[in-house]
Amino acid sequence: MYLGLDLGTSGVKALLIDAGQKIIGSGHASLDVSRPHPGWSEQNPTDWIRACETAIAELKASHPKELAAVKGIGLSGHMHGATLLDAGDQVLRPCILWNDTRSHAEAAALDANPRFRQLTGNIVFPGFTAPKLAWVKNNEPSVFAKVAKVLLPKDFLRLWLTGEHISEMSDSAGTSWLDVGKRRWSPELLAATSLDERQMPSLVEGTEKAGALRAELAASWGIASGTPVAGGAGDNAASACGMGTVGAGHAFVSLGTSGVLFAANASYLPNPASAVHTFCHALPNTWHQMGVILSATDSLNWLSEISGKKAGELTAELGDVLKAPSGVSFLPYLSGERTPHNDSAIRGSFTGLAHESGRAVLTQAVLEGVAFAFRDSLEALKTAGTDLTRVTAIGGGSRSRYWLKAIATALQVPVDIPADGDFGAAFGAARLGLIAATGADPLAVCTAPRTDATIEPDAALGGAYADAYQRYRALYPAIKGVTA
Repeated sequence: MYLGLDLGTSGVKALLIDAGQKIIGSGHASLDVSRPHPGWSEQNPTDWIRACETAIAELKASHPKELAAVKGIGLSGHMHGATLLDAGDQVLRPCILWNDTRSHAEAAALDANPRFRQLTGNIVFPGFTAPKLAWVKNNEPSVFAKVAKVLLPKDFLRLWLTGEHISEMSDSAGTSWLDVGKRRWSPELLAATSLDERQMPSLVEGTEKAGALRAELAASWGIASGTPVAGGAGDNAASACGMGTVGAGHAFVSLGTSGVLFAANASYLPNPASAVHTFCHALPNTWHQMGVILSATDSLNWLSEISGKKAGELTAELGDVLKAPSGVSFLPYLSGERTPHNDSAIRGSFTGLAHESGRAVLTQAVLEGVAFAFRDSLEALKTAGTDLTRVTAIGGGSRSRYWLKAIATALQVPVDIPADGDFGAAFGAARLGLIAATGADPLAVCTAPRTDATIEPDAALGGAYADAYQRYRALYPAIKGVTA
């Protein structure tokens, strides 16, 4: 048996698979996010431990014998979080999360140093880890003075599991401190934020062993002491391992709270100006690129809340047949945007509203707006050297066939729907645990699920969608002048 632990923003999931990668069982525990000020987003790292213990306890209650047979553990987690520890490994302050934008000024200052883009292959986004440490130094100097270790969220769980300060390449690539091409910490970039390598965890590949389960936890859970813990991956790379998106040209579109257009690459292809994320993959000698939308299903959830209708009810009102764009456009910038704008201040909008613009028209505009945001990411990926011919859909929003039809037509590529199953980050983490424990070939383990259906672009609406996309593209510079 192999155990995958996925630390998400809203909860921890523990997933158990057997040697044949069949899912045996799972446990879950919820987490809350604290937002003490506008633009802030924090969690207490000790809550992650509590949630992990709860998820494991649920799994132990339902599958005690199978849990006792675990031979390897893999980790996944939300990226970019700044988890600050003192010399005694005590947490110094709440973790500043991936969607926290307080450090926008610090990010801009670091990004003005050309070495950051040259070495990391990325813009220094406000959500990344390095500008958060610069913010702590500027605003909480007494905390900064005590920082002995900076850990990413899943690696704080690793510290609890193993007692080791270790990270891996895919997650560390999102800090703005990693030389992404050479897959190692950059002393130069660390020094730019008044840090050094002693304050960083050691690095391994995601498929390698990165610590062993402590005897105390092993006894509590009924697992063998010393069970290997894999390096694991950041959440998107872990999801890619779960989906089998590990070979060049393979891609997925993720309709979660945020949206991701993810492409695996066999070589390092940075293009920071496109606002595409270029990160190390969890597998050795592999990289990936991502276009990131900050509000994907969050946009539909927002409309759901203000309309008093569930998201599924809203999309059901549209029926099954894709409609031509109505002329109402929606910009899904409810909390700013990453790709392609790198604009934390921009905000969303509806345009083209008329007396006849009812609820269904607004829902249609929201789905199209997110689809066009993915088209922006597709175009950004093209400028970064990656041309996609098809994508696989994952995430909660992918349950809407109408939305997938809109995305296929906006992108002008087929969208594959995988067969029923859980192929997310926890599954990918479990796969990495299997590889680290057995030495199995990563490509043989990280295979793609069977395709249940394929949604082709609607040829009859291709022209109408192209015209609507051009209207969408023209709106950002117009709106920026009055909202940013």
